Amino acid sequence: MRVKYILMEKKSYKLKMKNIKFLLLSLFIFSCSKNEESAIQNENKISKKIIVDSQKIAKKDKSDFIYSKKHKPNFLFSDFDGDGEKDSAIIVKNLKNGKFGLKFHFANGKKEILGAGKDVLKQGFDDFNWIGVFEIAKKGEVYWNNVNDEGEIITEDSIIEKLPKVTLPNNAVLIHQLESCGGGVIYLDKDKFNWIQQE
Repeated sequence: MRVKYILMEKKSYKLKMKNIKFLLLSLFIFSCSKNEESAIQNENKISKKIIVDSQKIAKKDKSDFIYSKKHKPNFLFSDFDGDGEKDSAIIVKNLKNGKFGLKFHFANGKKEILGAGKDVLKQGFDDFNWIGVFEIAKKGEVYWNNVNDEGEIITEDSIIEKLPKVTLPNNAVLIHQLESCGGGVIYLDKDKFNWIQQE
């Protein structure tokens, strides 16, 4: 009889432990889902705040330009003017004519837009809609125009050796068509933008 009683106690103890484990597991799952819900709610609040803030800025700015949704990435941060401060280059769309441009914001407050309907550094185009590669070209890298006056790509080493080379004085913007020919490096030298053709 005593053995039966001990066995019943063990079964009862095991059953109680299973119930406790189930209860703890249920509490854990419930608390995790609450934390996840809370995180999602916080993320939604932050997203709504960003949207509201950007709408306020747009109303104050009354700009004819919006950040491009077509291009990924559509912004770069770097020191483009050599003052040691972070500047930005952003692909923007001109709402008046639908053309894309590069908007530079400098740490000193200066802003400049290339393209978006205005000729880009005498290159014969005014729209950056074709950008597929948008990245930083590093200060100190050496570039040269690798296309001749007839539009042909220069590949002969003997000709390349004679071409004038540019060592970038600051970080610059490298743009190129995706999986195609056509692009260049835009760099700032002595407060003047310059273009180096890259095919």
